[in-house]
Amino acid sequence: MKSWWIQTGAGRMLLEQREVPAPQAQPGQLLVRIRAAALNRGEFIAGHGLHAAGGPAKPAGFEAAGEVIGVGEGVTAFAPGDRVMGRCDGAFAEMGCMAAGEAHPVPAGMPWEQAACTTVVYSTVHDMLIAQGRLEAGECLLVTGVSSGVGVGALQVAKALGARVIGTSGSASKLARLRSLGLDVGIETRRGDFVPAVLEATGGQGVDLVVNNVGGSVFPACLQAMAFGGRLATVGYIDGMVNPELDLMALHKKRLVLFGVSAKLRTLQHREAAARAFARDLLPLLADGRVVPLVDEVFPFDRLPDAQRRMERGEALGKLVLQMD
Repeated sequence: MKSWWIQTGAGRMLLEQREVPAPQAQPGQLLVRIRAAALNRGEFIAGHGLHAAGGPAKPAGFEAAGEVIGVGEGVTAFAPGDRVMGRCDGAFAEMGCMAAGEAHPVPAGMPWEQAACTTVVYSTVHDMLIAQGRLEAGECLLVTGVSSGVGVGALQVAKALGARVIGTSGSASKLARLRSLGLDVGIETRRGDFVPAVLEATGGQGVDLVVNNVGGSVFPACLQAMAFGGRLATVGYIDGMVNPELDLMALHKKRLVLFGVSAKLRTLQHREAAARAFARDLLPLLADGRVVPLVDEVFPFDRLPDAQRRMERGEALGKLVLQMD
């Protein structure tokens, strides 16, 4: 079968298409004919920690949607023919395997392209807004880098929960488009100069929850923008800065809560528990259309390098998706 492989080289992630044997479902797994798979920035931007510099090539992609064509020993919740979406190592291929405990049925009527970019984004959003962030109706959320896939997902879910949302982006046109999804206040910036605008928008109180998609360059400003008892989710560091200064006085006086959002060190048991929480809290919102995954562009299978270049240029609003032949 056809499969894309990726490795670090010459300061960027290098892609290669290979012919490899078809996988087989192991105990607890689903074998899936992949119909679409989503790009995720952490895999395609060098320096984000998912690939060691100069390390060996590995199958590319880790999120997909498709039809079950086989089940491993012990699997009873799914059967051949079911439409599923979920994490899938080596997702940029004609076939792949998913852990049955992390897979979800595709909501009726949802196209493959949307299903492919649902699981990673909205599982991350669940972790930062609900599981750890405890966002409630009437509270205020700040999302730095709101036009990213996770940023857009956070906006959508926060509005469904009844929260007010402030977002930053370097693109005025993207902010204008996100207002149609409910963005209450858009701040055009890529730097940490957004504090005055946030305080003005919140009557000087600051925000209850911050989602930091940008990294250390805006971390000090995030602390300044937080209300008493505020929470800060560190999700990404596209700026490459991972050692910012920490204002202990602000942390102490405002009784702030700081937490990270990542699946890198989670065990399969942790991920399956998170999948059950996602299915309970967010899958109904996706099924009834209150939350709709935002797909920026769909690329044919052979044009994955073009999709990678678009991601590197930062042009997308929402998710980039690879469609299988």
